[in-house]
Amino acid sequence: HSSVDPKEMKKFQLLAHKWWDEEGDYSALHSMNDIRVPFIRDTLLNMSSNYHLGSPLSGIKILDVGCGGGLLSEPLGRLGASVTGIDPLEDNIRTAEQHKSFDPVLAKRIQYKASSLEEIVEESMETFDVIVASEVVEHVADLEMFIKCCSQVLKPEGSLFITTINKTQLSYILGIVVAEKIVGIVPEGTHEWEKFVPPEELQRLLESHGFSVQAVNGMLYNPLTGSWSWMESTSINYAMHAVKSGAEGRSSPTESLSEMESEQRSATAGTSV
Repeated sequence: HSSVDPKEMKKFQLLAHKWWDEEGDYSALHSMNDIRVPFIRDTLLNMSSNYHLGSPLSGIKILDVGCGGGLLSEPLGRLGASVTGIDPLEDNIRTAEQHKSFDPVLAKRIQYKASSLEEIVEESMETFDVIVASEVVEHVADLEMFIKCCSQVLKPEGSLFITTINKTQLSYILGIVVAEKIVGIVPEGTHEWEKFVPPEELQRLLESHGFSVQAVNGMLYNPLTGSWSWMESTSINYAMHAVKSGAEGRSSPTESLSEMESEQRSATAGTSV
């Protein structure tokens, strides 16, 4: 039993060599880096007090699930993170390895594996500080199993970042009819509306596996400018940040977070209370 969907594998197999063509089939994912990379970076910096100028994510172990050709792994590696990128398609991993080889700095910071998430669970229990699954959950065969595996490989109080597409009439019209059939921003057949995930459902699944959702932000793609921006509404695309609850014995994820916050507050307040 696997969270990998063979039909999805076939679709991406055909495009494996096109990941780094910024004007090609993956152009929208290239420009998504303009908002998803700062979202991940700034959220993590706000949670930590010790970071290094120049490589702010230094010392942070990130798992990039469904990394494709490495479009998100590379900028996270350049920010200093130690990144493991996994993807079930060997052709995607070959593309990612080849592109990484152009930058000697990344050779030390990123490692890629042709693997599904559940295949690395046993060797990687509570290994990672951060998991990113960007534009992935709408392609998996078993979302609940996927979330469970994320929880298993993430350290207590670790962060999970997800970007995906909501399941609304608007997302069908814009995400499939317009994006695939009319404008051709993404190849036809890339998405199946039935597999889109509403944020409420994703939040419920996360909370049932020991996560506390911290932020849900709407995202909007403008095909005319080829750029992304944040927006209030989550009716099309959205980004979610969730934190895994701390050590066993804590009553709830939110409680453990408020405990941490009050500890931090009293520590920073010191004698001035």
